[in-house]
Amino acid sequence: MNPKPNKDPLHGLTLEAIVTELVEHFGWEELGQRIAIRCFQSDPSVASSLKFLRKTPWARAKVESLYLFMLRERARNAPRSAP
Repeated sequence: MNPKPNKDPLHGLTLEAIVTELVEHFGWEELGQRIAIRCFQSDPSVASSLKFLRKTPWARAKVESLYLFMLRERARNAPRSAP
């Protein structure tokens, strides 16, 4: 019996991987504008962000939501191959 593949795009991703990819895509400045939390705006680092996000569920939810938005935008803007 084959288990169904998980369709959750966050499945298997660490919070560190999510934050790192968001920083690579948006940069700290834009990330701090999109999600107004101090760990993104004042002397930002992945380590300080992870410490805060692991203790703050509402902030983590915003980060995960922005990550999903980024994935949808990438998929929407990706060139489509001809059939």
